Amino acid sequence: MDGKRQRMMQQLGLYLRRQADGVGRYLWEQTMQLLIGWVPTLLGVGLRGVLYRTMLNMRGWAAIERNVRLRFANHIQLGAGAYVDEGVYIHACPPGGVTIGERTIVMHGAILHVYNFRDLPNAGIEIGSDSLVGEYSVIRGQGGVKLGNRVYTSPMTQLIAVNHVFDDPQRPFVEQGITAQGIVVEDDVWLGAAAIVTDGVRIGQGAVVAAGAVVTQDVPAHTVVGGVPARVLREIRPGDAAMRSTRGPIYF
Repeated sequence: MDGKRQRMMQQLGLYLRRQADGVGRYLWEQTMQLLIGWVPTLLGVGLRGVLYRTMLNMRGWAAIERNVRLRFANHIQLGAGAYVDEGVYIHACPPGGVTIGERTIVMHGAILHVYNFRDLPNAGIEIGSDSLVGEYSVIRGQGGVKLGNRVYTSPMTQLIAVNHVFDDPQRPFVEQGITAQGIVVEDDVWLGAAAIVTDGVRIGQGAVVAAGAVVTQDVPAHTVVGGVPARVLREIRPGDAAMRSTRGPIYF
């Protein structure tokens, strides 16, 4: 019986360590979300805009809709004018946590998940200003994910800054460790719907990633890439906008 109780206590301790910085922080954050996390309309947005400051870092006024799940809330930073829509899940393990820049929008159902339980030094998610994370997008930040200013991700995009090692056929992949090199997306990038960006990739300024593309290598600035794996389809040059206006829109 003592052994069973000890295992239960170990599992409980493991759960708490994966939710908050300590028991006190866990109780406070969960209580706040239980009391006002569900309140709808402008009343709820106003209450959370005031009271959530006691558990996360707001730089100015930010709007958080109802039913937003926050973990390690003291490692979350919201810039002035940031907007977090309903159903968003932010899990902000240290050291980097999650930073959302000024006037950036995180749309319904998006997941920002650092999940750093291997003590990776660069873990975290940083999103610049005037950016948008599309509906049901997933950002995994074990290796660190940095999005610049005016970066738009369309619905159901994935940026996964972690990868499993599977080189040894004699061992299960879960025993072979991971890599976590990180992902960088520079300013003014547009990721099309359901695009996937894998660990270790850098996407250059002004690039466009077509819908459904799987990006496994760096993307040069001011190019359009698409396909599985993604490859450069064309360069973006002055005058392209006028060309598209005569030939009809290009969909991504």
